[in-house]
Amino acid sequence: MNFGVIILMKFLIAALLVASNVWAAPLDRIIAVVNDEVILESELMDMQQTVRQQIRQRQAAIPPSDVLRDQVLERLIMQRLQLQRAEQVGVRVGDDALNAALRQIADNNNMNLRQFRDVLEEDGYDFSQFRETIREEMIISRLRKGQVEDRVVVSDREVDNFLSTQSVQSGNSDIEYQLQHILISMPEAASPEEVQAAQEQLEKIQGLLAEGGDFGQVAAGYSDGQNALEGGELGWRKQGELPSLFADVVPKLSVGEVSEPLRSGSGFHLVRLKDKKSAETHLVKQTLASHILIKTNELVTDEEAEARLNQLRERIANGEDFAELARAHSEDTGSAIEGGSLGWVSPGVMVPEFQEKMDELAIGEMSDVFQSRFGWHLIKVEDRREENMAEEFKRNKAREQIRQRKIDEELESWLRAMRDEAYVEYRDL
Repeated sequence: MNFGVIILMKFLIAALLVASNVWAAPLDRIIAVVNDEVILESELMDMQQTVRQQIRQRQAAIPPSDVLRDQVLERLIMQRLQLQRAEQVGVRVGDDALNAALRQIADNNNMNLRQFRDVLEEDGYDFSQFRETIREEMIISRLRKGQVEDRVVVSDREVDNFLSTQSVQSGNSDIEYQLQHILISMPEAASPEEVQAAQEQLEKIQGLLAEGGDFGQVAAGYSDGQNALEGGELGWRKQGELPSLFADVVPKLSVGEVSEPLRSGSGFHLVRLKDKKSAETHLVKQTLASHILIKTNELVTDEEAEARLNQLRERIANGEDFAELARAHSEDTGSAIEGGSLGWVSPGVMVPEFQEKMDELAIGEMSDVFQSRFGWHLIKVEDRREENMAEEFKRNKAREQIRQRKIDEELESWLRAMRDEAYVEYRDL
């Protein structure tokens, strides 16, 4: 698992805050018992500080202290329960895996691990505690994967039903619209004077746009919408995701066109179609390639495997048939019977080191001998094409959407069952 992707920078900051001894106190108290373990007051205070920092980074309102305390305590209880379950089922994260994750975090911050550690310690953070925080997150991630995610199965029938329902509800669900929006708000029961004032503001805005004013700048200056400061951006929306007020209007707009004023209970609206795109065509560059593989083992060293392939390469360069030599010598049994042919290969199917070498070759060209995690290879590119994989892409996307929804549902049920079965005793603060 790529923890460089999963462990984002905001989590890194939060983990550092937990690791720091911000709330050191001369006396500590037990505030909760979770099965046979305790949660200390210092842990709660550390986590509250971390959560406050995260909320500030999102520029959101911080809940009242008692509400925040209860929410944070519940989070600590759930973390403790998951770590206890991981211990029971034997989920571990060794130092090698942990160090690899830490190196990935450091690399994402353009540092090596030593530099990363020095920066943390210069800022007053305990690196050993930070390591254990990351280890716990990795343990919980592995636990959830084994207990929930890996058990979720999506059938072809579920994909068929999802696509059929989506098509009925959304019409042409492949088209997405990028929208901008201006709102001139009015009270729900606006007086004639308030309506008149809103109409005058609307006319002023329409005049600015008619004179060539930038829609985003006008929105930032005059819109009452939530996204005004972002230029009225509503982002990309599929047909089924459009606000009902816009649903019949947006598909009829040309790119760059602004709608006529639309009135709702909240006021007057102008919507602009900034762009649109279709997933009906999803072109993928595919490569028709063949290869010969020689594996290493206790009897065949890297040097011997490389030398054997170099001899085969020289024979092919001197006129012998690649396919015949692949049948006779390749240790990839699946492709060997096909003369080494891998068929049409889409990007991302092969391991990165193989993909990189294959992409460098021209049609008809043969690679140098190189090594991957599977052994030593010789590649020949037979042809290239662009293939429309729209249907496969659409089905894969639908399958992933269904899978994620089922994971979310199963995870919620799993966590709730764990919580219900646990012994939790609260101690008064």
